[in-house]
Amino acid sequence: MNILDEKHIFSYRKYWAQRFGIAPELPMSRAEMDNLGWDSCDIILVTGDAYVDHPSFGMAVIGRVLEAQGFRVGILSQPDWKSADDFKQLGEPNLFFGVTGGNMDSMVNRYTSDKKIRSNDAYTANGEGGKRPDRAVNVYSHRCREAFKNVPIIIGGIEASLRRIAHYDYWSDKVRKSVLLDSKADLLVYGNAERQIVEVAHRLAAGEKITDLKGIRGTVHFVKQVPADWTIKDASDIDISPHVIAPKNPYAMVDSNSSACESEKEKQKQTEIIVDSKQIKAKQRLKTVIRLPDYDTVKEDPVQYAHASRLMHGEMNPGNARPLLQKHLQRYLWVNPPPIPLTTSEMDGVFGLSYSRLPHTHYGKANIPAFEMIEHSVNIMRGCFGGCSFCSITEHEGRIIQSRSEDSIIQEIEAIRDTSPTFTGNISDLGGPTANMYRLACKDPKIEAACRRPACVYPDICENLGTNHDPLIKLYRRARALKGIKKIFIASGLRYDLAVKSPEYVKELVSHHVGGYLKIAPEHTEDRPLSKMMKPGIGTYDAFKAMFEKYSKAAGKEQYLIPYFIAAHPGTEDMDMLNLALWLKRNGFRADQVQAFLPSPMSIATAMYHSGKDTLHKLGRNQKSDMSIPKGIKQRRLHKAFLRYHDPKNWPLLREALKDMGKAALIGNGKQHLVPNWQPKEGGKPPSKSAGTQFRTQRTEHNHRRKPIKKRFKK
Repeated sequence: MNILDEKHIFSYRKYWAQRFGIAPELPMSRAEMDNLGWDSCDIILVTGDAYVDHPSFGMAVIGRVLEAQGFRVGILSQPDWKSADDFKQLGEPNLFFGVTGGNMDSMVNRYTSDKKIRSNDAYTANGEGGKRPDRAVNVYSHRCREAFKNVPIIIGGIEASLRRIAHYDYWSDKVRKSVLLDSKADLLVYGNAERQIVEVAHRLAAGEKITDLKGIRGTVHFVKQVPADWTIKDASDIDISPHVIAPKNPYAMVDSNSSACESEKEKQKQTEIIVDSKQIKAKQRLKTVIRLPDYDTVKEDPVQYAHASRLMHGEMNPGNARPLLQKHLQRYLWVNPPPIPLTTSEMDGVFGLSYSRLPHTHYGKANIPAFEMIEHSVNIMRGCFGGCSFCSITEHEGRIIQSRSEDSIIQEIEAIRDTSPTFTGNISDLGGPTANMYRLACKDPKIEAACRRPACVYPDICENLGTNHDPLIKLYRRARALKGIKKIFIASGLRYDLAVKSPEYVKELVSHHVGGYLKIAPEHTEDRPLSKMMKPGIGTYDAFKAMFEKYSKAAGKEQYLIPYFIAAHPGTEDMDMLNLALWLKRNGFRADQVQAFLPSPMSIATAMYHSGKDTLHKLGRNQKSDMSIPKGIKQRRLHKAFLRYHDPKNWPLLREALKDMGKAALIGNGKQHLVPNWQPKEGGKPPSKSAGTQFRTQRTEHNHRRKPIKKRFKK
């Protein structure tokens, strides 16, 4: 992979409409278009979120990037999906509709892990719920097609990105087709997508048809047949070694006398040329597509689904990934390799665009909770090489870290200081998907381009990974030295296994950037579930905790760690949750509200959940790779109850479970017991506890909603 081969996203010749200049905010109505002097929009972006012109909102980023290319971009924010009327309000776009469900998958946004509808929506004005439909990408796309039949539709954002192939859908408990098919869209862009959407827009503006846009990295489309110059590596059966198939000649004569009853498999055998995959030459590899099990197969066979998931996750590195092919009914889905990551220069350009950093004036004085959370935060990087199996960041943003320059970040902090009407001197976060992966990368670009590991830090930190935190330390020091800046907090999730490699970083963080409490996510204490999560052992947490306390004491500060845990993750047994509960009690932690594992589309853990197989290792029907999957409502409730062992409402369930597990000795009223042997009357309260200090924090991720740990500290 050579990023120099990729065209810089800001090097295209600007579209003629650049003469209209930069809009103070992208228009949401015809009146705003008139004020800008527009007779039409070139591109209309449809989003399930309230429109906030801030670089933490994906649709604002895509809109401003396209505007910087010279295009006139309009926004349809949370349109009424019950008819096509709202989708006509800006008129017909000249080039295409761009559709997204929003910053979160619409199903994750609307439903809890127990499949209950959430009462509010952080991405909507005043937190109002019900402003977006289920599976918003599908619904919005259908309404766009109804409004203007011949306008191309391009879908993107996290909802489309994580549903780009046949995927397990937790809410319907079945494998669904690629969202490209269900939405009836023309093209899917996955990942952050600036690089590919810019190319697509310019090519459409130059007169190309949407059906001509094949082979663009980071896109998904349908093909009628595999091009003649491509070779298929057939990996569609878990029990058969992958083999190479020479593509059929589309112009070959067909024998009209051949039996109509001859199966497709028998026909294929006549043209197959089986070759040992090790003998494929490098040039041929560049023209090889991996055939996944068909949709009809993975829909009915969970093991084949797990096999397809392993294949897909093996093709995530843009340096060596090959296209994927998956048959959907009578059509072939073609998934191009991930896009080349943005360079630092390109990242600076994206974040340096003319964002107002405010909600659209249409919302008046309404509060948008998600905006209030990130209003004074600064995104310094993208991507994550952690590879946690329950998380989908890597599948969406990639595992190669894309960092902004220090100057670009400082300029944004200064802009917040100088322009935000609500700024009080505090920056709420300098981070991204993780707090401390800024400028971390493989030591050798050639090794990075060839690597096929799903994570750079599991089971141990790779010896080829650079773990130097000095650039981040330098950034922190420069940022907090700015005039008018009182405090800079670090609120993004911390990879403490990386942090312990840099004691100087931990000292810097603890001494200057913790507001009393620091959240980290060990997720569990037991090796069995941790090995399925691809997370480090609890010993690493203990090592970080010792450093945290040491530097807090040296700084003369009373500060505490807030650990987060997941209940009911694949591979977790009841005994694991019991041991976690005992650890929580020994360490004085009390969970407020806890989160059970939510099988988000495309994650490795979701494949485990659906198949019951350990997809981190090679699969085979005869291999003993079955694992414990907490699926039933009662067991999931029990696992959550272990995290809230202190709640009297959970005591009956826990007492019953402890007896069944042969652990009745943990029932009693002593310090060594987990739950008491008495139950307060309904509406009553347990005996008063010793005085202390309680706290709670809150954390929201793109594919989870995480709730806090509450700890009682003795004075």
